[in-house]
Amino acid sequence: MVSIPKHVQEFFPGKMGWVATATKEGIPNVTPKGSVQVLDDQHVIFADLFSLKTRQNLEQNPHVAVTVIDPATAHGYQVKGTAELVSSGPLYDQMAEQLKQKKLSLPPPMYVVKITVESVYDQSVGPDAGKQIA
Repeated sequence: MVSIPKHVQEFFPGKMGWVATATKEGIPNVTPKGSVQVLDDQHVIFADLFSLKTRQNLEQNPHVAVTVIDPATAHGYQVKGTAELVSSGPLYDQMAEQLKQKKLSLPPPMYVVKITVESVYDQSVGPDAGKQIA
């Protein structure tokens, strides 16, 4: 487990996250998630609303990567870690309430995916692209 650098934490809000998972056989799946957010300096979360493949993959293989990019500036970051599926309790209730506040007629989450971050990478265009920063 690593600490997510402060500038990366501050970068996440309001950005679409691209979540990459794989089956136990290594077949990849990547999907956009509008609910990706930093929970604290060691965890990233997102809601599982319609994520059949993502959920099945995480049940078989908890390793996950999440990339957030700002297309206007070509800056971005990727976190990699291990996921836990949370189906009840305070974290689940908090995410369900956040989604309800958005008034988008979304169903309650099936799960909240809580990722313990193990590494952080710069995904910005330029010479540091792909460099591990935490």
